[in-house]
Amino acid sequence: MTHPDAEFDKELEAAYKELDRAQKRLAELRRQLPHEPVSDYELQGPDGPVNLSALFGEKEDLILVHNMGSGCSYCTLWADNFNGVADHLQDRAAFVLVSPDSPAEQQEFARGRGWRFPLYSAADSTFTADMGFYSTGGYMSGYQPGVSVFRKSEDGSITRVAKDHFGPGDSYCGIWHLFSLLPDGHDGWNPQFDYTE
Repeated sequence: MTHPDAEFDKELEAAYKELDRAQKRLAELRRQLPHEPVSDYELQGPDGPVNLSALFGEKEDLILVHNMGSGCSYCTLWADNFNGVADHLQDRAAFVLVSPDSPAEQQEFARGRGWRFPLYSAADSTFTADMGFYSTGGYMSGYQPGVSVFRKSEDGSITRVAKDHFGPGDSYCGIWHLFSLLPDGHDGWNPQFDYTE
C-alpha cells in the first residue's frame, strides 16, 4: 500500500513526537519512584567476596545489570551491546554485571566475549531475588534480566533509585530498533552465541 508522501510524512512526524513525549514522561515518572533502602549485600568477585558498596568505586551512582548467566544467548546479546559503550557508561557511573554464574565461569565467559566491564556473582546471595529478578513461582519463574540503579550517600547508605526489566524491543539494546526498520522486522530472529557456522 502506498501513502501520499506529504500525508505519510505528517503521520510519521506525529508518531515520533508522541513517542518522544511518552519517553520523556516515562523518564520523569521513574525519577519520582520512591527510593528503596538496600543492604550492603556481599557478592563474589574474581578476587573473593566484595560488598555492594565497593562496586561504586569513586562514583556516587551504580548501574548494575542483572544477567541470567552464560547459558542465556539473549543476556549475552545485551552484555555484548553494553561492552561497546562500557567506557562511556563508566565515565558517568560505576557499571557492573551480576549473574548467578560462579566468578570463574564469569571470567572465562567474559574473556571469550571480550567484555571489558566488571562481573560479580550473586550465586550465594539473596541479592537477585531481593531485587526482584529471581522468583520461584508463576509465569516468570527463575532468573530474569534487567537493571538496577543505586545511589550511595555520603554516610555510606545505599538506595535503589530505579529498576527495569530487559526484553526484545526495549530501550537497552539497539539491535531490536535496527531490526524494526527491516521490512519484516526481526522475523523470529533469535540471538546465537556464535555465528561462525
